[in-house]
Amino acid sequence: MPNQDKLAQMKTGQGFIAALDQSGGSTPKALAAYGVGEDAWTTEEEMFDLIHAMRARIATAPAFTGTKVLGAILFEMTMEREIAGKPAAEFLWNERRVVPFLKVDKGLDTEADGCQLMKPMPELDALLDRAVAAGIFGTKMRSVINAANPQGIAAVVAQQFEVGKQILAKGLVPIIEPEVSIHCPEKADAEDILLEEITRALDALNEGQEVMLKLTLPTITNHYGTLIKHPRVVRVVALSGGYARDEANALLAQNEGMIASFSRALTEGLTADMSDDAFNAAIGEAIEAIYQASIT
Repeated sequence: MPNQDKLAQMKTGQGFIAALDQSGGSTPKALAAYGVGEDAWTTEEEMFDLIHAMRARIATAPAFTGTKVLGAILFEMTMEREIAGKPAAEFLWNERRVVPFLKVDKGLDTEADGCQLMKPMPELDALLDRAVAAGIFGTKMRSVINAANPQGIAAVVAQQFEVGKQILAKGLVPIIEPEVSIHCPEKADAEDILLEEITRALDALNEGQEVMLKLTLPTITNHYGTLIKHPRVVRVVALSGGYARDEANALLAQNEGMIASFSRALTEGLTADMSDDAFNAAIGEAIEAIYQASIT
């Protein structure tokens, strides 16, 4: 059973979820945006040291607290490291009242039927056990929809909920993320199909099984309103999907009941060479702007 204090925060808290889960594939791009080029490291371990330093700097900023940041999604290596001398998940919850989540997928498979399923996760059970021991509340896993293909979208949702049930069995709350690409030429049609498939999967869950959904900001405002109100849904969060922060916030504010779960839009404008005062001011402004869009 999920931790009830953390569950209450996710259900009723005012704020958003910070996505601090850049993986090996997306880390170089995240570091480049932070002003750290690839010449700054020679090994993958050094690269992850640099991205962890960025994440820790964000997590220890004065504005990064559960008052406005309800949760944070961590990369596996972040969960295994420390922030301010304490295990990352422990620091987030005990020191900041930020609910810790863990990214569990291993990336995307080759596209088929206009969609990319998640790669196989044969070691998922062992990872989930470690997550539970670390104090993680929930998980996140991402698939991508590039076309309004009914077969492909059905396969994405089926896989997400199949793995979601494996996660639920460990007492964790899965964030199910079937991302519709903002470049999908039939984005609104894909979102119609996705809504039907997710609704069907939610209706099939057992009593007491609750999930979260992480969805692309929809083409039609309030398109996911029925999912937000569904009894099996803890919260519906929005990914920024490549939109700049101001555009993502403006779109989010139009969708009642959705809250943010931004990555690039959160860290936009932050650089490694900022003074602590400048960095803390910049992340504080980003948190406030995303918070306001999430509670509108």
